Amino acid sequence: MNSKSRYILINLLAFEFILLNLVLLLYLYFTHTEFHILDTFLLNKIAALCVIYNLSWLFIILYVRGEDFYFSFNGKYFKSLVISTFFFVGFVTVLIVLLKIDFFRPSTFIVPIIIFSYLNLVSHKYLLRYLRKKASHLFSNTLLIGSGHERTDIKGFVNAMTQYGYNIIGYLEEGESNPKNPMDLTITGGIDELRDILSSHSIDEIFIDTCDFKRDVVIDTINVADSFGTRVKLIPENPYLLAKNYKAQTIGELAVFKLRQSPLDNFSKTILKRMFDFCFALLVLLLLLPVFLILALLIVIDTRGPVFYTPFRKGEAGKTFKCYKFRTMSVCEDPMNGTKSTIVNDPRITRIGKILRKADLDELPQFFNVLKGEMSVIGPRPHRITLQDDLRKSVNDYMVRSYVKPGISGWAQVNGWRGPTQTEEQKTERIKHDLWYIENWSFWLDVKIVFLTVFGNHHKKAF
Repeated sequence: MNSKSRYILINLLAFEFILLNLVLLLYLYFTHTEFHILDTFLLNKIAALCVIYNLSWLFIILYVRGEDFYFSFNGKYFKSLVISTFFFVGFVTVLIVLLKIDFFRPSTFIVPIIIFSYLNLVSHKYLLRYLRKKASHLFSNTLLIGSGHERTDIKGFVNAMTQYGYNIIGYLEEGESNPKNPMDLTITGGIDELRDILSSHSIDEIFIDTCDFKRDVVIDTINVADSFGTRVKLIPENPYLLAKNYKAQTIGELAVFKLRQSPLDNFSKTILKRMFDFCFALLVLLLLLPVFLILALLIVIDTRGPVFYTPFRKGEAGKTFKCYKFRTMSVCEDPMNGTKSTIVNDPRITRIGKILRKADLDELPQFFNVLKGEMSVIGPRPHRITLQDDLRKSVNDYMVRSYVKPGISGWAQVNGWRGPTQTEEQKTERIKHDLWYIENWSFWLDVKIVFLTVFGNHHKKAF
């Protein structure tokens, strides 16, 4: 799941929680005439009931439904809604019995769920349509690549994909520079134009209809997409297993293979990682606030200049953001276009800067980036914009790192691949470890990397 799909999904989930609480509170208000805003006993009971409903619905979202539910409106959608309602009633009933909440009538527990489920069924489809019309820029810009085979029905494909949160903006065809364009798509042309199109347009995903395509053509197309960090999905006649991790999916009447499938493409695991990031970052910032103030004071006393250095870095899906660091140099490069890497015994490093860099304390302000959702506690380290442009040209699959948020620490760093990227080995090993992390992520792997970051010996390579 790319960042745009995740954003749409979060909005749909937020709508569900707002609708759920609104239905519950309005139902209680109209069925309990004795309700008074100053009645603390009743308010406590209502608050407990709201917590039960919200936790139950969160559990259903994470473990009963899949994220595909929110982007489809076929028979499976209605079936999933009925199953969710059944589980919702069961979870709420069990929790109310266990917690001995007997103040409300039994109908109070069931009727709001039925009303919510009905309103959710009616409104969800129209909400997605509204978002598609009013906020189409939030949907994934998608490119279709076909072989010219009669099976590549552009119009049918576009109609099928739009209801799944995709915005089909172009079609490329092998050996044809001016293919038919019945849907008046923004981009049309030949497959040999793919690199130029990805350079000049914001493309989030590419679908390749592999029917009648030679294997070499498919591989070359995927390599071009990987060099730009663009996700690829195959529409197979016979699937080419071009990646270790892939997942089959049915979209409309089309069979699609998601390449480079990561555990973090699962929405429940994404939520788990985000919750861990937010709680961990908030805890670190609160506990180390005195340390922040002391370090800031030492930086100001040591040399003139700002406390923080905020270079621009590339994050998930190629988004640019300001990365917060404690300033460790007397002369700082241009935050946007800096090209000079730090070297051993760099004369620009200040006295306090040497201590901060040796202990990696200069990275602590990046927990603010984690709170803002721009970074994760653990992930591939964000690189300078100019360094990223260089590495994407020299290291295959480099831009696949942009599938996930960059991290304060990462698998490559705790395994000793940090610092300079001058040799071929330094470049390839760092990217190799980053990609392994993306493909093998787990919550406990993040915990392990946090432990190794604090207690490992990789700090010896810092300078």
